[in-house]
Amino acid sequence: VELLKAVIFGFMQGVTEWLPVSSTGHMILLNEFLPLYQSEEFLELFFVVIQLGAILAVVLLFWKKMFPFQFKDKTQPVVRKDIFSLWFKVVAACIPGAVVTLLFDDYVDAHFHTPLVIAAALIFYGFAFILIENWNKKRKVRVESLNDITYQTAFLIGLFQVLAIIPGTSRSGATII
Repeated sequence: VELLKAVIFGFMQGVTEWLPVSSTGHMILLNEFLPLYQSEEFLELFFVVIQLGAILAVVLLFWKKMFPFQFKDKTQPVVRKDIFSLWFKVVAACIPGAVVTLLFDDYVDAHFHTPLVIAAALIFYGFAFILIENWNKKRKVRVESLNDITYQTAFLIGLFQVLAIIPGTSRSGATII
């Protein structure tokens, strides 16, 4: 029975990882309705490990776009500076989240890691998506490619990703918002 539940969790993770919703939040809520009878330590590890498949899928899918070295022939690598620049912007975007997580992660885990908070966050961001999409319908797009992202924009994206410290908040959803 536990193996079947693990398969259901894997399916939930696989579907929600590709959507701008909190895959971890969905798994925590699923565990409320279809509990895995395991220790807290096991569940924490399980939720991390089950996400590795999705992370590896993204890396494999986008490897050629993410890897800054190209080989025109077997001996001479070509360094793509635009890809290195993108990675440095990713680092800039990670700074706010890293700082806030280091400072407040234990507090958030102790006070906000509840099914009610997760469900409320999922509902809130669902409405936020609808409102922001309607608001943006007539606005001009400022960023049309990854090369258009400045360090300032990357840092601003990182500030929005700080919202993802609240369980039920998607990092990709916060980025899109």
